[in-house]
Amino acid sequence: MSTVLKIYILVGCLFLVSCKTNWVYKNKKESNATFGNLNDTTFVNLKDYSRDFVYDMKYATEDNFLKAKVYDCAECYLRLKTIKALMKANAKFIKKGFKIKLYDCYRPLDIQKKMWAIVSNPIYVADPSKGSIHNRGGAVDISLVDSNGVELDMGTPFDFFGPEASHDYKNLPKEILKNRKLLKRIMLRYKFKSFNSEWWHYNRKNAKLDTVSNFKWKCD
Repeated sequence: MSTVLKIYILVGCLFLVSCKTNWVYKNKKESNATFGNLNDTTFVNLKDYSRDFVYDMKYATEDNFLKAKVYDCAECYLRLKTIKALMKANAKFIKKGFKIKLYDCYRPLDIQKKMWAIVSNPIYVADPSKGSIHNRGGAVDISLVDSNGVELDMGTPFDFFGPEASHDYKNLPKEILKNRKLLKRIMLRYKFKSFNSEWWHYNRKNAKLDTVSNFKWKCD
């Protein structure tokens, strides 16, 4: 191989490495700038920051234990810090071939009052006089779907109020226990806490310190 040819090859390789480095840096910079200068307690729409989630917002339909539609439209708003943690968790699930499916996110206090009027039982609905983590923008109700969009079997439907929905309930097939364990393990790794009686419910750590809110989003 001639000396001139070797020089051309070396220059070409250096050029490719330089371009790749600049591309990675540019994308990393753009990713970090995505959230702008927003305060971590700001309420934002998850869809504005990620397209990697699956939505089945139950309370925007009548397909829930209330048998009533209590949201005017199906959106997932949360405080920004909750969304950041949720996106990190979802990125980990995606690497394993799954995605987070959302059933409920932030819930305005007026919606909590509406739910309480339908079912005034603290076993099923948080008392609006106290508020819940959902009302603080720090809670999500979720499951997982596989690469084909098929929901993983978690043993019970969402909002099933029986002992079988508890993390402590072990009289279930190994596959179901494995699915629940996967969901819990990764959510706990990314600043969430599980809720013992509901396999689907996760609170962001320290979310209870945020104030109850009645912020409402606009529906198209």
